[in-house]
Amino acid sequence: MAAESTPLALPVLPLDDEVVLPGMVVPLDLSDSEVRAAVEAAQAAATSEPGKPRVLLVPRIDGTYAATGVLGTVEQVGRLADGDPGALIRGRDRVRIGAGTTGPGAALWVEGTRIEETVPERSPGSPLRPGKGDPYPGQVAELVTEYKALATAWLRKRGAWQVVDRVQAIDDVSALADNSGYSPFLSTEQKLALLETADPVARLKLATQQLRDHLAEQDVAESIAKDVQDGVDKQQREFLLRRQLEAVRKELRELNGEQEGEESDDYRSRVEAADLPEKVREAALKEVDKLERSSDQSPEGSWIRTWLDTVLEMPWNERTEDAYDIQGARAVLDAEHAGLTDVKERITEYLAVRKRRAERGLGVVGGRRGGAVLALVGPPGVGKTSLGESVAHAMGRTFVRVALGGVRDEAEIRGHRRTYVGALPGRIVRAVKEAGSMNPVVLLDEIDKVGSDFRGDPSAALLEVLDPAQNHTFRDHYLEVELDLSDVVFLATANVLEAIPEALADRMDIVRLDGYTEDEKVVIARDHLLPRQLERAGLATDEVTLDEGALRKLAGEYTREAGVRALERSIARLLRKVAAQHELGERELPLTVGDGDLRALIGRPHHVPESAQEPAERRTAVPGVATGLAVTGAGGDVLYVEASLADPETGAAGLTLTGQLGDVMKESAQIALSFLRSHGAELELPVGDLKERGAHIHFPAGAVPKDGPSAGVTMTTALASLLSGRLVRTDVAMTGEVSLTGRVLPIGGVKQKLLAAHRAGITTVIIPKRNEPDLDDVPAHVLDGLDVHAVTDVRQVLELALSPATNGAAPEVPVAV
Repeated sequence: MAAESTPLALPVLPLDDEVVLPGMVVPLDLSDSEVRAAVEAAQAAATSEPGKPRVLLVPRIDGTYAATGVLGTVEQVGRLADGDPGALIRGRDRVRIGAGTTGPGAALWVEGTRIEETVPERSPGSPLRPGKGDPYPGQVAELVTEYKALATAWLRKRGAWQVVDRVQAIDDVSALADNSGYSPFLSTEQKLALLETADPVARLKLATQQLRDHLAEQDVAESIAKDVQDGVDKQQREFLLRRQLEAVRKELRELNGEQEGEESDDYRSRVEAADLPEKVREAALKEVDKLERSSDQSPEGSWIRTWLDTVLEMPWNERTEDAYDIQGARAVLDAEHAGLTDVKERITEYLAVRKRRAERGLGVVGGRRGGAVLALVGPPGVGKTSLGESVAHAMGRTFVRVALGGVRDEAEIRGHRRTYVGALPGRIVRAVKEAGSMNPVVLLDEIDKVGSDFRGDPSAALLEVLDPAQNHTFRDHYLEVELDLSDVVFLATANVLEAIPEALADRMDIVRLDGYTEDEKVVIARDHLLPRQLERAGLATDEVTLDEGALRKLAGEYTREAGVRALERSIARLLRKVAAQHELGERELPLTVGDGDLRALIGRPHHVPESAQEPAERRTAVPGVATGLAVTGAGGDVLYVEASLADPETGAAGLTLTGQLGDVMKESAQIALSFLRSHGAELELPVGDLKERGAHIHFPAGAVPKDGPSAGVTMTTALASLLSGRLVRTDVAMTGEVSLTGRVLPIGGVKQKLLAAHRAGITTVIIPKRNEPDLDDVPAHVLDGLDVHAVTDVRQVLELALSPATNGAAPEVPVAV
């Protein structure tokens, strides 16, 4: 508690940003004019009044005087340690500052009222006890004990043992609280709060709290400093041990006569110097730590070295700049490949979209880049693999080919675990390492030839690789760190789309390559195949020339394929023949080869169109033979269907099928037979023969399995030709599924089938009406050479395909014996 006494008139001694509490003794510099004026005024006033000169010590914070000051007595005036004049002043009592007044000297005089403090009474030899009426009996003693304990702890940390004894000797609550004014860690605001707190118990609580907070901050600071020091000591110790380890290893190498080179201890510096992603760097440093702890004889050391070499060789932050010249890319594709318009358009679209995304700052979205997965599906020899190189050339990227044909082990894709002997990363990781960049063009060749066995299913491992939504975090079993494949352009090639697992095909953009027309083959042979084979045969471009007639005959009669591999082999064989004859002196160079010279050089043609054969030699020269169209793994092809009736005396009624036919094709034959039996009367066919005599349908090339519904109209036409005795037109080929009511239903592969008909010299093609929109995919010059009829009923097929009857005589039906 505190009370106010009679007013005092005192000179003001301002303290700038300083606070003096009662009981403190402070030296002040008299060279300061305000200090000197206050001291001189106090001395002048002391001559008229007994006692020591008195001043009012008032804190001045930012130019503002506090409302409470301290009555101070000038104990001594003399010189300070540095020789300047000074005065020693002791703080006595708190004074509440009032109005200004007058006094001797140049100092500012004010009236003040001494604040009388009521402190708890203490009897000699007894602990502190609160005063009368205090609501917290016994708490003051606890507060004093706590403050002394905290102050002692802080003073002991600073080594101030003499001060500890002085603090322990203070029994007065007010003096104990004001003693904290000597604490150097208190701010001016904190000391001012102590000054303005008149109640001794409240002031002691405030001082205790301030001291407690400071000790807590000091403990935190000491803990941080200790951790830092421990870290520094650990680094120094580790540095010393590593240097000792290097010295020991050097001595061992010299003892064993080994040359000093790149040893395991060099891996740490290589990892730290490499430009690795953060997580990869952490994993590599962990492996380096294991390597340094392992002995040279440990097999684990060899595994770690191989793993570190693989990680350091990976192009983690290497990328090639894409060439966004869209017109230039299209020119590259046109120059390196003839035809394939759909594929070129798809690649051009992809490059155009990437260019626009890059211009708008959308290169990386959600941690993923704009990679692509294109599947080139088509027959052999159409240029799927070479197209991958052209894509990389057009984009300005590196090209890597990964052959998947016959791969049966899942580890070939995802890599082996490092614990296996001879473990290696998967083919995808090896392809990226070989490319030297994180955004190459990777060609997954023959993806439909991937198999599966007890070692796993590689096609299932490819699901993550070829999913643009997942492959930015691809994790190889060998590396065990995330690899970003989202910027890789994957090109997959396949011959048969159906052989690709459905889940895998769903992740790819399917682009079909359906083969070349004869005109395109001639262009490819002239611009690409012939120059390459001339170089391989050691012939100059002006020494042997093949005119267009020779190239066309090679493409049309010496080969019959969707691609151009057999055509290139024929050209190579021809040039080898010319080179050999020239070396034997049998032929002079330069030489121009025409279509008439081919037979003398490479023999007779192997594929003569039906229309070019003599009528008696044609396959459809007898009733019961019809020409169909089919799709195989090598593209479209012409398929002949032969039908005959058995002798009623030797063969039982029914249907016999040969030629390795599948269930669907067998059912189509049953449907064709049932249709003719039920509708033979309206077609004017002797259906009685079908009831009494067995029918036999055969598909030549019996060693090749065949299946599918598209031969339905062909089998119906062959049986109708057999029963009516009317020949099937030589220039007509057909395809379509037939129903029991005679409807012609749609089928697939129209483009491949029409290309096959065009290659075989067929001029008239019958297709289902509902397949008419598929004609938009067929090249225009192929459609110009074909007379395509879209039909809805098998009766229309028979009208178009069967030759008119020669006379009214009964037809002669071939009999199978």
